[in-house]
Amino acid sequence: MLIAADKFKGSLTAIEVAEHVTAGLRRVVPGLEVAAVPVADGGDGTVAAALAAGFTRREARVTGPTGEPVTATFALRGDGTAVVEMAEASGLQHLPAGVFAPLTAGTYGTGELLLAALDAGATSIVFGVGGSATTDGGAGMLAALGARFLDADGAPVAPGGGPLRGLVTADLSGLDPRLARTVFVLASDVDNPLTGPKGAAAVYGPQKGAGPDDVAALDAALVHYAEVLERALGPRAAEYALAPGAGAAGGIGYGALVGLDATFRPGIDVMLDVLGFGPALAKATFVITGEGSLDEQTLHGKAPAGVAAAARAAGLDVVAVCGRLLLPEEALRRAGIQRAYALTDLEPDPARCIAEAGPLLERAAENLARDFLV
Repeated sequence: MLIAADKFKGSLTAIEVAEHVTAGLRRVVPGLEVAAVPVADGGDGTVAAALAAGFTRREARVTGPTGEPVTATFALRGDGTAVVEMAEASGLQHLPAGVFAPLTAGTYGTGELLLAALDAGATSIVFGVGGSATTDGGAGMLAALGARFLDADGAPVAPGGGPLRGLVTADLSGLDPRLARTVFVLASDVDNPLTGPKGAAAVYGPQKGAGPDDVAALDAALVHYAEVLERALGPRAAEYALAPGAGAAGGIGYGALVGLDATFRPGIDVMLDVLGFGPALAKATFVITGEGSLDEQTLHGKAPAGVAAAARAAGLDVVAVCGRLLLPEEALRRAGIQRAYALTDLEPDPARCIAEAGPLLERAAENLARDFLV
């Protein structure tokens, strides 16, 4: 049995999911051989998945999204591969509960975290983006890496997406020279462009506290930002603004494409490669995947869909565990998932489901084992 599940957000890490599923399976089939590859799709939890796969934990003190210092973790492997998660430095978890800063939250700390990875010897960086508190197009990140973004008075523009409306000059010539020698892979589960109705501000701004006026202001600021970069760098800056992934994590995807020469790949595909999923799959005869909510988003680049696609290509059966199931059976089967076991089937109260997720997941795994293994 191979367990390749993502976290149950708000209740269980991916590692804990695997542990509870294993416990439930073995109650029904003692001695069952189980392997686990905790997975992530580039968003929050990506570094944790890398650490579970044997990477070394590294920490750095960096600037949080609203300017306060935070401790951020990244993962490093002996071959020079690092996994850096922007949410560790610039994520919503660093904001006080219920207090957003949609116009002024910045990504400077993410740039500092990338510098820490370079200082630690990274030569290839998987840059997972998601869960951001920011909508600054990656300007803060690039500023930390040596770029200059100046207003009409020649002063640095203030942090955040809103102040980009006053940007006059962009100069990327001072970027850390090590960046040019480093391979960057932008790992994301979204493929939005930078601006417009499907862009960073319109689609994800409201999740970060942006009202309608804020969304309009942020989108206009990002349009202007891209125009200034086009004047500085040429047509490629405009092309990158339209590229898949440019709008990821408040537009930090755009900053990675235009400033780091990153290659965009679906986060789950990248992470399956990095985490050694292929060799584990080759030894498996049955696969269990899952995440907190199996819903329409799952079908668009989330971890369970990526795991199921790879397992199906290998000719293996796949079932899923989840907190709640919002997909019809036919949609599951199209995704390559034979059946899903939801905690809400055992406990309809969502609050109790979250509080008792571990024991409930073990019960769900027992049911799975009875249905498929005995």
